[in-house]
Amino acid sequence: MSPAVLFCILIAYFLLLLGVAWVTGRGANNDSFFIGNKSSNWMVVAFGMVGTTLSGATFISVPGAVGRDGFGYGQVLIGYVVGYIAVAYILLPLYYRLRLTSIYNYLDGRLGRRSYQSGAAFFILSRLFGATARLYLVVNVLQAIILDSLGIPFWVTTLVVMGMILIYTYQGGVRTIVWTDMLQTTCMLAGLAICAGFLLNHLGLSLGDSLAQMQSKGLARVFTMDVDSPNYWVKQIVAGVFIVVTMTGLDQEMMQKTISVKTVGDSQKNLLTLTAVLVVVIGLFLLLGGLLHLYAGANGIAATGDKLFPTVVMDHLPAWVQIIFLIALISALFPSADGAITALTSTFCLDILGIKRRTDLSEEQQTKWRHRVHLGFAALFVLLVMVFKWIDDPSMIGVILKLAGYTYGPLLGLFAFGILTKRALNDKWVPLVVVAAPILCALLEANQAALLGSYRLGLELLIVNGLLVFAGLFAISRPPHVNPAAVTA
Repeated sequence: MSPAVLFCILIAYFLLLLGVAWVTGRGANNDSFFIGNKSSNWMVVAFGMVGTTLSGATFISVPGAVGRDGFGYGQVLIGYVVGYIAVAYILLPLYYRLRLTSIYNYLDGRLGRRSYQSGAAFFILSRLFGATARLYLVVNVLQAIILDSLGIPFWVTTLVVMGMILIYTYQGGVRTIVWTDMLQTTCMLAGLAICAGFLLNHLGLSLGDSLAQMQSKGLARVFTMDVDSPNYWVKQIVAGVFIVVTMTGLDQEMMQKTISVKTVGDSQKNLLTLTAVLVVVIGLFLLLGGLLHLYAGANGIAATGDKLFPTVVMDHLPAWVQIIFLIALISALFPSADGAITALTSTFCLDILGIKRRTDLSEEQQTKWRHRVHLGFAALFVLLVMVFKWIDDPSMIGVILKLAGYTYGPLLGLFAFGILTKRALNDKWVPLVVVAAPILCALLEANQAALLGSYRLGLELLIVNGLLVFAGLFAISRPPHVNPAAVTA
């Protein structure tokens, strides 16, 4: 299909998002931007969060990784289910009881101001790197299938896409993206199902026959039994639990939408519904990955990893499937970026600048600061997407999870210490602890052959990082009944 036609479809889709933003953003204020005025419908939030949780990285990378890991991602999915239950019944009641706008306010009340700011800073780092890695992945695919042939350079594509996201999130924030995410999730999942159905029909296979062929080719294996492997099933399941606890339960972007629901009960229903839908959807992604590899093998297609899905669709399938793929792809792009830039703006304004605590700022002045921060993060997004273009890793899902291990580990340690202990903390040393732990993890990973023998670290790096932070906080803390002056004496 003509790249010009595909480009027109991209513009039409954006205009649809802009229309939704105009309707939902009318009369929006700062509370609308930060927490949706606590009036979001839990069913809409739950469905929209599917798109945010999966993102373009899942859409492209998970099917591509089936050739290397089979259905091994299912091990992580088992952990996800346990993790969502933990978030729903441990963290959400805490957030609602404290009536939080930013979840990192919990750290302020429990551990101190520097712990609070450290948690917010690590969220900013984690979301900056994670969201821009996801954004890069999808922009890179759009560049390859449409914009290179139109002579548009990558940096212009990145600026235009970021400008689109800015336009429809600038005013409404959470109140807008709750609805745009629902629309985009619908398009993404419809595209996924249609592509999988078309490949099944084109290969002339029933669902059972396709699974049997995948099994015979080693594509349907789920569990890895090698203890030394980074994909060992116990590691993957445990890591899945902690990935959800940190990347959902301790993540301002995900919780910002979740706590925009009026009651904790509805918010819990939101997360449990999300969990059930994710199990089905990720299963469908794995099936699609297997079908893509069967099709590639039958047609002599050499593309692998992140390049497999777009290569099969754009070079070998009919025009109408290409259109559906494009709509699904851009629907996977926007939720991971619009929610991230909104949450980063909220965290920086509320937790770093403290605009809600400042009595010297009027509502209008707070809005001006919010707009400046929003534009600043948009510029950072563009810069980091260009950095990822320079790195050009063949499988971005691995990069994203590796980054999460380093940046979410300190959040895990901070919240675990606050929730699981009653100890009082010497808050001034917290920034040193939360910076030292990731550095130690990097040294451990770089020297794991010498230190760990044949054992290889995988996703459990996140847990190791959190444990190091927890141990460091314990070392600088004291029992709650001890007078710090007495300890000093």
